[in-house]
Amino acid sequence: MAGCRGSLCCCCRWCCCCGERETRTPEELTILGETQEEDDEILPRKDYESLDYDRCINDPYLEVLETMDNKKGRRYEAVKWMVVFAIGVCTGLVGLFVDFFARLFTQLKFGVVQASVEECSQKGCLALSLLELLGFNLTFIFFASLLVLIEPVAAGSGIPEIKCYLNGVKVPGIVRLRTLLCKVFGVLFSVAGGLFVGKEGPMIHSGAVVGAGLPQFQSISIRKIQFNFPYFRSDRDKRDFVSAGAAAGVAAAFGAPIGGTLFSLEEGSSFWNQGLTWKVLFCSMSATFTLNFFRSGIQFGSWGSFQLPGLLNFGEFKCSDSDKKCHLWTALDLGFFVVMGVIGGLLGATFNCLNKKLAKYRMRNVHPKPKLVRVLESLLVSLVTTVVVFVASMVLGECRQMPSASQVGNDSSQLQVTSEDVNSSIKTFFCPNDTYNDMATLFFNPQESAILQLFHQDGTFSPITLALFFILYFVLACWTYGISVPSGLFVPSLLCGAAFGRLVANVLKSYIGLGHIYSGTFALIGAAAFLGGVVRMTISLTVILIESTNEITYGLPIMITLMVAKWTGDFFTKGIYDIHVGLRGVPLLEWETEVEMDKLRASDIMEPNLTYVYPHTRIQSLVSILRTTVHHAFPVVTENRGNEKEFMKGNQLISNNIKFKKSSILTRAGEQRRRSQSMKSYPSSELRNMCDEHVTSEEPGEKEDLLQQMLDRRYTPYPNLYPDQSPSEDWTMEERFRPLTFHGLILRSQLVTLLVRGVCYSESQSSASQPRLSYAEMAEDYPRYPDIHDLDLTLLNPRMIVDVTPYMNPAPFTVSPNTHVSQVFNLFRTMGLRHLPVVNAVGEIVGVITRHNLTYEFLQARLRQHYQTL
Repeated sequence: MAGCRGSLCCCCRWCCCCGERETRTPEELTILGETQEEDDEILPRKDYESLDYDRCINDPYLEVLETMDNKKGRRYEAVKWMVVFAIGVCTGLVGLFVDFFARLFTQLKFGVVQASVEECSQKGCLALSLLELLGFNLTFIFFASLLVLIEPVAAGSGIPEIKCYLNGVKVPGIVRLRTLLCKVFGVLFSVAGGLFVGKEGPMIHSGAVVGAGLPQFQSISIRKIQFNFPYFRSDRDKRDFVSAGAAAGVAAAFGAPIGGTLFSLEEGSSFWNQGLTWKVLFCSMSATFTLNFFRSGIQFGSWGSFQLPGLLNFGEFKCSDSDKKCHLWTALDLGFFVVMGVIGGLLGATFNCLNKKLAKYRMRNVHPKPKLVRVLESLLVSLVTTVVVFVASMVLGECRQMPSASQVGNDSSQLQVTSEDVNSSIKTFFCPNDTYNDMATLFFNPQESAILQLFHQDGTFSPITLALFFILYFVLACWTYGISVPSGLFVPSLLCGAAFGRLVANVLKSYIGLGHIYSGTFALIGAAAFLGGVVRMTISLTVILIESTNEITYGLPIMITLMVAKWTGDFFTKGIYDIHVGLRGVPLLEWETEVEMDKLRASDIMEPNLTYVYPHTRIQSLVSILRTTVHHAFPVVTENRGNEKEFMKGNQLISNNIKFKKSSILTRAGEQRRRSQSMKSYPSSELRNMCDEHVTSEEPGEKEDLLQQMLDRRYTPYPNLYPDQSPSEDWTMEERFRPLTFHGLILRSQLVTLLVRGVCYSESQSSASQPRLSYAEMAEDYPRYPDIHDLDLTLLNPRMIVDVTPYMNPAPFTVSPNTHVSQVFNLFRTMGLRHLPVVNAVGEIVGVITRHNLTYEFLQARLRQHYQTL
């Protein structure tokens, strides 16, 4: 299907494609930021690395374990709890900083422009007011775009990237200090600049960066920030802290610590345990109460009162005491909520489809051009948004009756709104006394204030105004998400959905005559339906909305609405975050594979072309391997030779490898003999004779049959590298396909570290003379190890030998070639693996499985091949 190009070449998506082949593969086009055709899917890229969540139990690590005791273990756990608390506090302070200055700039902008509008409405100089608003917005957006040019990863909400990181993919630059600074200041200017974006999504990214960087006590962006902190120098610990930081970001954004914990669990982390749950919840609580403490003190002067739990608070939903017929919701309303969920799913699918087309257009026409074009696009979006907001507020609004104090649904002290009360955010542009402009009230306010207006303002909004507001906001928000500024999607989706829900409530009240319904509830359900249709979250989003409303009775309708919206949207498109993950070509692993994938086995999906190293290898061979391949791990193997005794006599290097193989192979007879000697008892003479005979006897016929089976199974030559010679075209088939006994796995970063520190020995010496590195020395350069191409290795003798056995992982997870794909997938994802060797029944490695081999697209391709061979 990928070969179809244009209507002349392709009759339809599934038939009669042109016979010509593309000059580049889809993966190459993806790496270059291109796509073949608008409807073509982008394949996962192979240049993304996975995180090393699995521990490498090598000799340096074992030395650390030997020094550990219960006291040190408790100290380590105590340090981890303190770091988790610090992450929560710092995330809360970041949220406080963003909220304070975004609010300050927004109030300054609206204060100046509103005064100008009120003055110019009488003098007829509204064009001057528009120019003032354009000046503010374009300036703020220009600064936001410049920050994204400094660190391109800071664009967008950051949730797709953090979801990938928690899934086990290492996205370059995603958790750096420079990314955090650009993200924080960028989202501040984006929100103040009047774009239809939110600051809640970037708060999740910011919390994740804090979680990744704070436990390291060092920064790559600022080299001077570096302390000798020996803890948490691994991807395993870092990924746990990123989970805690992302949850703290959700908690700070919505005042929902439980929802934040569930977000980290639902949206990314493939490895989870009870201890991590407690730490993540504690971190979320710390972030929530830190932000609550400072915001309450700054805005209300009541330090310690905890009145503002999050950046976005929905207030308290409560019927007016004077309206005895009012109920928050009834069983009859559930039917309407289901219909709203269906409509929300359809609207969300439409939003995602349009945004995906826009994103592909940007990949083809904007991103390849000079970076200034991205800034100009952001300024164009800001210009159009500002003009639409200003013109719609002045022209399209209707004058509605101002609600009296008794008509306001809630007491202003209970609402905890961004201004003094609901009525303070009402705009009266061009309206007589005791009336207000409903369109200006929605457009000419911060988005949080507009949401509260739709949730709690008991005054009427015209159905025409709500419909126009929804359409304009839908289009502009879809256009905005994806430009080169830090931007969140939660608040725009909530506001757009709240307008939809309020419109439904108005129709039911005015035209159907259902007087018992509470408009705020329908606005909330509409917000949940549209947001659920866009992002497709269920568990965490339900809890987030319940915690934000502080109303547990809304649990059932919100859950039903989100489920229906997700099911409806999934029928047409993926969620918005999954779409952008796919557009980046990130090899994300889903929760489980499809049922039909179990027709495949590990041997069907593994990579059989192996580049491996020997237990004892010369430096010249290691350097050649590292410089000519891009693999991040190498199997440590020895060859099964029939004449090993002759090789042991002729070459010291090969002799060392053969001795290592013989010492590492465990036989039943040898183990029984060792145990018998340790117990001071000996087996019977018959048993000893039988064991000795079994060990010494050889069966050449069986060996030849086994080798022939290996030859039949392997259809692609192995790129073999002798310890001291390169591959030769004169090799026979037996030399190319000789069986390889698997002993362990060693990472590229470990090999580079050994070369940098000169860990080697000469052929005339014993391997025991090789220098030994400690665990701290091996992890000193984490997380950025030197690149082999940047190293000057002229001082090293290329004939020196490196013994890699103390530093390899001697017992990684392995699978049999006959293992079903579902078992391979569950093992790989659950344990957070990076490489999974495939080892046959006699201990010989036959292939390696990586994340790319388990992506949906790769499995589908292998399944098609499987059907063709039947």
